[in-house]
Amino acid sequence: MSNSGGGDRSADRGPDRGVARRGLMLVLSSPSGAGKTTISRALLEGDGNLTLSISVTTREKRPSEKDGVDYHFIDRAQFDAMAKAGDLLEHAEVFDNGYGTPRADVERALAAGRDVLFDIDWQGTQQLGEKMRDDLVSVFILPPSTEELERRLHSRAQDSDETVRARMATAADEMSHWREYDYIIVNRDIGESVRQARSILEAERLKRDRQVGLRNFVERLRRPQ
Repeated sequence: MSNSGGGDRSADRGPDRGVARRGLMLVLSSPSGAGKTTISRALLEGDGNLTLSISVTTREKRPSEKDGVDYHFIDRAQFDAMAKAGDLLEHAEVFDNGYGTPRADVERALAAGRDVLFDIDWQGTQQLGEKMRDDLVSVFILPPSTEELERRLHSRAQDSDETVRARMATAADEMSHWREYDYIIVNRDIGESVRQARSILEAERLKRDRQVGLRNFVERLRRPQ
């Protein structure tokens, strides 16, 4: 399901015949440790119309995580069945674990005018763009330096030294995909990065093509009273 120009649709929504809005998909991507999870949480806490897309994954649950809140933790057989049936908008293998976005919940949210936030990598972003480009707003978050990225990975104390080395080894490849994104944020200061992400979201919500019924609304404004 994709938006093919909501501003030109003839149907109005709502009893006041005003302008409704189709939701958008806001993707935040970054190398692990660059700040996308912190920025995502800040956006969600301050915006009642933004909902998190909860991915399915085959990886083991961390002690701090909750099933159905951070991820839907499923086994490999379930994951493969969903991918084969087309029930995932995107899916990818990361460190030998499967990650994917269930289709149905996202499509319902967009149709209801709610925005959906995605914390996914460049592979998933490419797949979303292939399926629903008109609904997609993509933001890539860069660290201020590789030294700072490594420091952040160590300081969060979630991964072993071996895992940190593996994440650093893949960071350069992940960052090479920055050109594929609509917006770039260099996360030098978390407060400023959150402000920039909010500005992107607010501007994208006002785009003409996302405002359903706008043509008829303007035509009514132009009619003589």
